[in-house]
Amino acid sequence: MLACLAVCAAGTATALMGERYGYRPAVWVGKPAAALSFVAAGLLLGALGSTYGTIVLLGLLLCVGGDVLLIPHGNQLTFRLGIFSFLMGHVAYATAFVVRGVDLAWAGVVALLALVASLRIMRWLGPHVDAGFVLPVRAYVVTIMVMLVLAAGAAVASGDNRIVLGAAMFVVSDLAVARDRFVQPGFINRAWGLPLYFAAQFVIASTVR
Repeated sequence: MLACLAVCAAGTATALMGERYGYRPAVWVGKPAAALSFVAAGLLLGALGSTYGTIVLLGLLLCVGGDVLLIPHGNQLTFRLGIFSFLMGHVAYATAFVVRGVDLAWAGVVALLALVASLRIMRWLGPHVDAGFVLPVRAYVVTIMVMLVLAAGAAVASGDNRIVLGAAMFVVSDLAVARDRFVQPGFINRAWGLPLYFAAQFVIASTVR
């Protein structure tokens, strides 16, 4: 597990250096290495030993796909495919949380907060999103918020707060991607978004044990 964390840290640092100085080969090496490390962590922790773990592993693999597809800059096709892969990753996590068991009362409370957050996010992104991306962005926001709501319910039902912590970190890291793509591009988005994202995947992977 420590080796996986070390590879992830090194891969994240390599990717960030590549992003900072515009050296794409470093990004192509760093991001996949960091991404595969959280899949390895999930396997080492026994993801295949339960239905919940298997579905979480599927989510981790879908996120790896999203990581690789978002590496090219300025390619609309790979960007759309990458976002779709991440969307399916969120769906996989949401499904896993349902399988784990959800406290509906707590999920209902968090759903109200998520609704307010969703509206604020859509209002923030609205003026910056091209017409062709409006519906996909709205669908993505709804999906990540449903995932977060189910994570909160599963955390309460199971007593494992890592579930909601990892889900919340993943959602916030998605906002860095949205800001970089639609609002204000810049390295600062990746500087905090990438480390938070990879940490989120490790937290989610750790819940399979």
